[in-house]
Amino acid sequence: MTRSASRAVELRLPYRAPCDVDGLVRFFAARAVPGVELVADGVYYRSVRLEHGGGVVALRAGADDVEAKLWLDSADDLDAAAAACRRLLDLDTDPAPIVAALGRDELIGAIVRSAPGRRVPGVVEPDELAIRAVLGQQVSLAGAATLAGRLVRAYGEPLEHPVGAVTHLFPSAASLAAADPEQLAMPWSRRRALIGLATALAEAEVVLDVASMAQDEIELRLLALPGIGPWTVAYVAMRALGDRDAFMPTDLGVRHGLERLGRDGRPPGANALAEGWRPYRAYATQHVWAQLAAPARPESHAAATRAAPARPESHAAATRAVSNTP
Repeated sequence: MTRSASRAVELRLPYRAPCDVDGLVRFFAARAVPGVELVADGVYYRSVRLEHGGGVVALRAGADDVEAKLWLDSADDLDAAAAACRRLLDLDTDPAPIVAALGRDELIGAIVRSAPGRRVPGVVEPDELAIRAVLGQQVSLAGAATLAGRLVRAYGEPLEHPVGAVTHLFPSAASLAAADPEQLAMPWSRRRALIGLATALAEAEVVLDVASMAQDEIELRLLALPGIGPWTVAYVAMRALGDRDAFMPTDLGVRHGLERLGRDGRPPGANALAEGWRPYRAYATQHVWAQLAAPARPESHAAATRAAPARPESHAAATRAVSNTP
């Protein structure tokens, strides 16, 4: 990183152990948007938009806390930046009741007990998360990052003090609402969804903050927008609104993770299994997603008889489930 270290403020962010900070860094690394995010040597760097200016934060796992380094345009934003880092890494969660509840589950209990520090990745800017969820519909992680990187170059705000390759703030909802649809390199239906969402956010028709708007109202207003379906709404609820019970039964990552566990991962089966994970379905989802990175388990005869044969996904299901999950 090239920015002067003398301008950085160093903090240590405590949490209730255990917390898999390295796992969160890997999650963000797989989705890093060029110009906005970077992971290098186990450190997650990203830009942040704050009340008095921009900044860059760098986060890494410490011995029993998170080591944070913050470069801020204004010292008045220090407390807000630290709070944003805590939200991003889900540091205020007490894992004990979650592990106690999910650790008893017949299907995922052993997985939860073996990885009790797994957290739900959060956000520093809820609007950014919602926009990126739309960009990621039906494309790979790399494809979604590429699309987002193009938006950053075209509509993002350059940082007054960049840190290495972290050079821009993610585009504001207002800047994207004013974008020329013809200049957006994506299918027309996604352009319409992106600009419709950005306009709703910029004009405060949708406010992604449960302190300002009830979650039920947020979800209803999102669903009323073109191109926004239940998957996107649940994903936003999970990561941006802090809904610990959010669940996406049509998610391809959930489907494939459940199939690796020997269960039917189609939406009806996923919904039925997830009933036993309430009120922590968002955390259960992290453990199911993690199965996609784990070595495949030898399938027992009993598991094979429980799992339904995979079928080609219908077009309707494909439009609801996107591939920007692990």
